[in-house]
Amino acid sequence: MSTSHGAAAGVLAAAAASVAVSVAVSGARRHHSLSAVAPELRAPALWLPRPIIGKRSLALARRRSRRASDPVAGVAITRHDVPGGRDAFVYEPPGHRRPGGALLWIHGGGTILGHPESDHELCSRIARDLRIVVVSPRYRLAPEHPFPAGFDDCFAALRWLHDAAPALGGEGTRVAVGGASAGGGLAASVVQKAHDQGLPVAFQMLLYPMLDDRTALVRDHRGRGRIGWTPRSNAYAWTCYLGHGPSVAESRPYAAAGRREDLRGLPPAWIGVGDLDLFYEENLRYADGLRAAGVPVDLVVEPGMYHAADFDHHATAPSMRAFRQGMLDALAAGLALGPAADRP
Repeated sequence: MSTSHGAAAGVLAAAAASVAVSVAVSGARRHHSLSAVAPELRAPALWLPRPIIGKRSLALARRRSRRASDPVAGVAITRHDVPGGRDAFVYEPPGHRRPGGALLWIHGGGTILGHPESDHELCSRIARDLRIVVVSPRYRLAPEHPFPAGFDDCFAALRWLHDAAPALGGEGTRVAVGGASAGGGLAASVVQKAHDQGLPVAFQMLLYPMLDDRTALVRDHRGRGRIGWTPRSNAYAWTCYLGHGPSVAESRPYAAAGRREDLRGLPPAWIGVGDLDLFYEENLRYADGLRAAGVPVDLVVEPGMYHAADFDHHATAPSMRAFRQGMLDALAAGLALGPAADRP
C-alpha cells in the first residue's frame, strides 16, 4: 500500500470513529432526555426529533401536518367567512337550543404551520361535552405573513363571534378564548386587545402557550425543550413571526403576550403546561404576573409531560385524559356552566 493510500485510509477511519462517537453521545443524551418523560408518554417516535429550523424543514413539517382530525359524532360543523379575517369552523352540539357559552379556539403550530381542520376532534369534543358553540378560525401563517397578520385574523374572528353569538345560540357575555402552543400565545394577545377595546371575554384557556420571544435568548433551559418543541425551532418560529430575530426590545403591542406589563383587569385564566416543556418558565412567569395583577389563575403543571403530549396520548394515557378533563372543567367553570358531567 502506498503512503498516500495509507494516509487516506487513516483519515477515513478517524472520520468513521468520530461519527460513531458523535452518534453514541447523541443517543446517550436522547436516552437521558427520554428518561425524564412519564413512562406512559414515551413512544418510539420521540427518538427521532424533527426540529423546524429553516425553509426545508418547515416545508416537510407542513406536509406532515396536512391531515385533518376526525370530529366526534353528532356535532354539526359549518364553515363561515369572517369579515376582516379568513374563514372559521363553527361546532354546534347536538340538540343545542338555549343560549349558552362560546369558545374561540386558536390552533397551534408555532405561528408557522397548522390549520383549524387539525383540531376538528378537540373542538367538536368540547362542543359536545360542554354543550357550547366552538369557533376555530384560520389565520395567516409566518414567514409569508408575519405579525400582525395572523393576530389580526384571530381578533377579527373574536369580533365576528361576538356579533354572531345570538344567531349561534351563544351569549356575548359568556365568551372564552383559548388555544394551544402558538394558538395559546395568540389567544393571550387577543384577550389583551379585547380588554383594551372593551370587548367582553369571560375566560382565557391557555394550553402551554407560546408567550414570550425572549425565551429564545435563554441559553440554559435546564433540560427542558429537548422533546417536542425545541429551542432552535422556537427561535426560528419567533423570527418568522416577528419579522426579525428575538431581541431584548420589542415595542409592538400584542406581538408577544408575555411582554405585557399591565395585566390588570384581564379575565380569569387556566394555564396548563408540562414540566419538560420549553415554555414552562414563561408560562409560570405569566401566571405569576396575572396573580400579582389580581387576576384569578388556575395553573396546572403536569410532571413528565413534554410539549403537546396530550395531542399524542389523550386517548391512551390516563394522565393526559385527566389533564384534558381538568382543562374542560376549568372552561365550564369559567363560563359558569357547571362541571362537564353535569351538563344536560
